[in-house]
Formats: sequence, structure tokens, C-alpha cells
Amino acid sequence: MRSKSEIEAVAPSHDETRQLLLEAAGEVFAEAGFRNATVREICRRAGANIAAVNYHFGDKEQLYSEVLRYSHGKMLEKYPALLGLPAEAPPEKKLHAFVLSLLLRIFDTGPTSWHGRLMAREMIEPTAALDSLVEERIRPMSIQLGQIVGEILNRPPTDEGVRMCAFSVVSQCTFYKHCSPVMERLFPKQPDMDPVAIGHIADHVTKFSLAALKSFVEKKR
Repeated sequence: MRSKSEIEAVAPSHDETRQLLLEAAGEVFAEAGFRNATVREICRRAGANIAAVNYHFGDKEQLYSEVLRYSHGKMLEKYPALLGLPAEAPPEKKLHAFVLSLLLRIFDTGPTSWHGRLMAREMIEPTAALDSLVEERIRPMSIQLGQIVGEILNRPPTDEGVRMCAFSVVSQCTFYKHCSPVMERLFPKQPDMDPVAIGHIADHVTKFSLAALKSFVEKKR
């Protein structure tokens, strides 16, 4: 029989258990959605006691809110909004980096692929947790894109035309995710969303958007 010290040596620490819960919860929420996900299944996957969620997060709602923050933060760590471009980079290059980063987050694969699926679910079935996520994480990125588009159009970021153009840029990116079931049926031979394909799409979305933005500038003259 193992001693108490031996058991403590192999047992997850407080921070490790919390991390395991976040990862397990992210997978379960991405698969089942917030409403259908169960604390029991989350704890089973995390290898944690059923009371661990209440201990670390308070309840299922708080856990979900924290998972959204954690997920978005991890994706931005992996794919920063401007992919490391310097502040003095031309706005056209910033736009391409922003688009590419967004597409990479949307179509991320491997162990972290649940991040994109979780955000897709939250957009379709929004919860109360979306409010804080928007204010803490998404709004700053929206402002950043508005500044890029505003610089290209030579208009203030708060201009309604800038806002609509920024929405159009993001919409082109999310189309490839939300409409993929239809696209796969219309064009069954299209390539998988690997880094090369994502790069081609980012190039196209950027060129298409810049052409449209150029027409806005010319009309204003």
C-alpha cells in the first residue's frame, strides 16, 4: 500500500487539476454544447472528482465562461491577430495577417481543434458567457481590424462604412467554416483545409477585400 506522501507525489496539483478540467470541458462543450454537456462527463475525462468543478469554478456556468476565455486566449497565443507584424507595417499587410490568423484559428487541427468548434457553437447557440468574451477579447480585435480598414480607406475607425467593410472581411472568412457542408457537396474535389489551402484562401480574401476597399476610396474622391 502506498504511503500518503507517495499518493500526493502522483496526484495532480491544484493547478494541474484546473488545467485538466478546462481541457476536458472544452472538448465536451465543443461536442455537446453548453446545455447538453454534463459535469459528470467533464470530470470523467479530466480524471477528477465530481466535486472538482464546484471547487475550482463554482458551477457549470462559470466553468463554461472560463473555458471560452481560455480557448480564445490559447488560440491567440498560437496565432496572434497580426502574426507578429510590426506596428509600422503597411495596412495591406496587416489586413492579410489578420485574415490569415483568423482562418488559422477557425481551421486549427489536432489536439487543439476543439477551440474552433467551441467558438462555432457559441456563435450559433450564444450563452450569457458571450457578453464578457466580447468585451474582454473580441472587441479589442474588432477595434484592431477597424483601425486597419480605416487606415486603408483614410477614414476614422468609427465610420459606419469602415465598420461594414470590416464585417465583410470577417464574413468571407467565416463563410468557409459555416458553409463547409454545402461547399463539400457542391465541390467534392476541393482540397482539405491544410495550411496551404488556408494560405490560398487568405490571399484571395485579402485581394478581394483590397479591391473592394480601393473602389470605396475612388468613389470618395
